[in-house]
Parts: sequence; C-alpha cells; structure tokens
Amino acid sequence: MSTNSPSQLARRDFVASLTTGIGAIALSSLIGCDKRSALPAKSSLLQTKVPMDIPRAKNFIFITLEGGPSHIDTFDPKPALEKYHLKRFARSGEKFSAMSSGSRYYVQSPFATRKVGQSGADMCDQYVHLAEVADELCFYRGCQAESVNHPTAMYHLNTGNRFGGEPALGAWWTYGLGSLNEDLPAFVVLPELAFPQGGAANWSNGFLPPHYQGTPLRQEGPPILHIDPPPGVSRYHQRKELDLLKTLNEEHRQKHPGHAELSARIDNYELAYRMQTSVPGVLSIDDEPLEVQELYGVGEKATNTFGRKCLLARKLVEKGVRFVQLYSSGWDSHDFLERAHGNLIRSIDKPVAGLIKDLKRRGMLGETLVVCSGEFGRTPDNGIREGGVAYGRDHNPDAMAIWLAGGGVKAGHTIGATDELGASAVEVVHPLRDFHVTLMHLFGLDDNKLTYFHGGRHKQLSQFGGKVIEELIA
Repeated sequence: MSTNSPSQLARRDFVASLTTGIGAIALSSLIGCDKRSALPAKSSLLQTKVPMDIPRAKNFIFITLEGGPSHIDTFDPKPALEKYHLKRFARSGEKFSAMSSGSRYYVQSPFATRKVGQSGADMCDQYVHLAEVADELCFYRGCQAESVNHPTAMYHLNTGNRFGGEPALGAWWTYGLGSLNEDLPAFVVLPELAFPQGGAANWSNGFLPPHYQGTPLRQEGPPILHIDPPPGVSRYHQRKELDLLKTLNEEHRQKHPGHAELSARIDNYELAYRMQTSVPGVLSIDDEPLEVQELYGVGEKATNTFGRKCLLARKLVEKGVRFVQLYSSGWDSHDFLERAHGNLIRSIDKPVAGLIKDLKRRGMLGETLVVCSGEFGRTPDNGIREGGVAYGRDHNPDAMAIWLAGGGVKAGHTIGATDELGASAVEVVHPLRDFHVTLMHLFGLDDNKLTYFHGGRHKQLSQFGGKVIEELIA
C-alpha cells in the first residue's frame, strides 16, 4: 500500500523504476501529470481506509511508561531472589558470595505479590485498583527489546527503529487506516511536562507525509496554543483570511510540486480552523459527571494528573481519534526502587483501572486496544553505591512485562515466561518487531503490505518483516 504520486519521483526513484520493467508506464504518467499537485488533498490522505483484513480493533490507546518499569516488581514475581538477596551477582563459572565493595548483587522485590482475578494473574500488592480488572488483561512476558539506552530504546518501542527518523506507530496506523473524525487529529500524544527521551521524534511522521505526525497536547495551560482566535477576530474574518492564504499557497504549490510540507501546512490550517469549534468541548473534562471523574482519580493528589490523561484518552477515542498515546515518566529506578516504583504505581493504578472499567461499560473495550509497556525491563541485580546500598535495578532488554486489554487480545491469560530470576525471556520469546506486527494484525493491517517507497526501497514498520504472536490473539 503506497500513496506516492508519480510526480513525487526523485531521479534515483525514477531510475529504480526503469529497472523494474515499468519505466514506460512511469514516464507516460509523469508526462500526463506534470501539473498535478504534489500530494492529494487532505481528504484523500486522511480519509477512512478499508483494512487489509478483518480488524478486531478500531482505536488504540498506548500507555507508555518511560524509563523501563521493573517486570520483577510488578507482574512477573521471582521468589528465588529472596534466597539470593544481597549476594554477589554470579557470573559464568562463579558461585554466589557475600556482597563486596564495587560488585553487583541480587535484589529481592520490596513488594509482596498475590494472585488476582479468576485468572490468577500475578500482580504486586501496590496495584490495588488494577487487580479489579485483572481478568480483562493479557500479560505478555516473552517480549525482548534490543537497546539498553533510553533514547534508542524509546525510538525502538515507538518507531521500530533504534536510531530515530522513522514514522511512529501512530503515524503508520493513520497512514494505513486514515482518520475517523476530520475535525480532530488522528494521532494525539499526551506527554509529561518534559518530553520523553528522544523528544518529538517519538511521534514523528518520519518519511511518511507530514499529515501523519502526532499532535502533542500540553499538560498545563491550554492543551493547544492559540486554539482560540485573537480578540476582535470573528470566524467570518478568519475564513476569509484562510481562503486568501490557501489560494496563495495553492499557486505556490502548483509551481513547486513535490513539497509535502506545503501540502500538510495547507491542510493543517484548515484542520486548526475546524478544531476551534471541536477541540474545546473534547479536551475539557470538567463537564464529565463527578462519578466518572472519581473513577479515574481526578481531583486526588496522587492520581489527578494521570487520571485526567486517561479520561481525556477515552473522550478522544470516543470522538474518533484513531491513536492516543499517554506518557508516564520516571520509571528508571536504579535506586530507591520501593519509593520510586511505589509512588509511580499509585499515580497510574486507579486511572488506568478506571479507563478499562469505563471503556467496558460504554461498550468500547472490544474495539479499543489498550497497551501498557515501557521501553525495556529491569535486571534482577544492581550495583552497590558508595556510602551504602541503594536497592534498585538496571536496564534489561531481554525481559519485560507488557499487558494488553480489549481489541481482540486473549483476556485473562498470561503468555510467555522469564527464567527463575527474571533475567531473560524463555517462553514464547519474540523480538519487539513481532509484537508490533501483532498489534497491526489486530487492526487488520499487514506489515508486509503496509509499505511506503522511500530511499530507493519499500519500507515497513518492522524494517524487514516479522511474525504475528498468535498466542496473544483471542
């Protein structure tokens, strides 16, 4: 699937087309459309598209825990660590020994774990509210990342490539499926005050047309700056100014075909104009019933910030936003694990559980896929800090905990497993690209067919193909 117009062909692309036996067709197309605009109008780029296969999900809510939460201390308990606690990390050929200065040592979890729900899912005792919806969740313990560095790992999680510059998941979803509401962005991001490591490249359109990039909403103040017209400027005057600007831009575009940024700018002016009437109502949660706000923890000190994000995510998908990504930061707990993870879990526990409950009672959970993941997991061991022990964990790309809900996944199941100490996945093991391909499959998208010609070849999210993880699908 590709929307590249023949008039966009660079010289290298044109030469490549000659070698594939379609040079004559490409040449005649170029001659016949030399006056065609560089890109189709917004309505054709973002219009709702037919999935390649029968979809199980329609909307995507991606809860991203930046920093790498510990699977060992949340959903993948390791009782064996109790007997190794504070013993020196055993390298190949070594035996366990008492800790010594400068060495690494094993750390048991500071949290208790219990079985929750009829499914008997493992969950640490810090998750109180999430335990109430445990049977709606599918826990996956077999995924493996590739990078131990935060920026590259975030890029890998969000774009399928460790080095940035690639389209984000939301951009691919919008490219493949289009928008469900022409008055709102199709891909919305709800970051923290500080952007995640790697910055805005985590929701970039990459080499796809700019129409597919994510739209971040500010956490404080107006979600979108300048969404309201200046004082004294009426909608009529705005419309006349936009009409004039569009005429001038269209003339410029006809003279300079091939500039996707100009096409996107023209369309974004029009979208911004429509958003002035649609966004204020959607982005305000103050009109939500008090009972609904309480369900998400809105108004409570520990949960207010993330609760508002989760409630806003529900409102956005309800209004037709295809892909919403929420960020919770600070999970990089190299030390003081009990305090750091404990506070963070309390901040998201009630809001996320409220989101699952709210989606289900509104009949939306079946068509909304909710995914919660960090960029990697944590190690069962850590180093000794000068002046004493600071219990924490280091980065671990070989084992991580991901949970999914709704959207056709196998609710009430735990899929895959890690070894005795949680150092590496050992059952239903798949690289992150297979997980991405599986998510696409749930939306009726085929990673091998959803491609875009760029840099002389057809590119795809997985980079070079992947396999669907059938065990996750109901």
